[in-house]
Amino acid sequence: MDIEYTFWQMLHLCTSPKVVYQHTKYHKQTKNQWARDDPAFVVICSFLLTVATLAYCAAYDHSAAHAVYVVISVLLFHFLVTGVVLATFCWFLTNSYLREEAPNSHVVEQRVEWLYAFDVHCNSFFPMFVLLYVIHYFLSPLLVAHGFIPILLSNLLYMVAGSYYHYLNFLGYDVLPFLERTTFFLYPIGAVIVLSPILILSGFNPSRYLMNMYFSQRL
Repeated sequence: MDIEYTFWQMLHLCTSPKVVYQHTKYHKQTKNQWARDDPAFVVICSFLLTVATLAYCAAYDHSAAHAVYVVISVLLFHFLVTGVVLATFCWFLTNSYLREEAPNSHVVEQRVEWLYAFDVHCNSFFPMFVLLYVIHYFLSPLLVAHGFIPILLSNLLYMVAGSYYHYLNFLGYDVLPFLERTTFFLYPIGAVIVLSPILILSGFNPSRYLMNMYFSQRL
């Protein structure tokens, strides 16, 4: 596993994501596939997610058994299962509706690899992890408090994280030369931006809601 290159990717996904997808083009030219052939990104992302979840458990949980449940639940459902579902949806959508029509029968048909769709999810997930698991952890005493300011800040944090996730999703598919109308992947950003003021005005605090799901006895 190429650990150094994986951390380089993680850093640039947060700062210069287009650079990462330029390297994806080079990977296609040298390895003849769009998807990664190294599991390091998924392994390291899973490890970091586990560490972050354990930090939440140390601060808010009430038992070791429940902490194990929280770690497994977050790792499986927040990252892996959700990733499989979203990757499968995007893989089906792009191959069924967004591929350019081949100009003639002599052109080799290209399709989105399912593993590449999962790679795109993983790439998009990592900056969201930094925002909603790492930064959120340090801000959580404020974000889970009662009042308008915690509601506002929590919704803004989730809005930025969700928007950036979908932006990276767009970049991941836009780099594929055989796809068209990839701006479709930017549409959810509009929904997130419209929904956020509604949630703020309704008094909904996503941080408090999710923390109560897992650590209700400590909030």
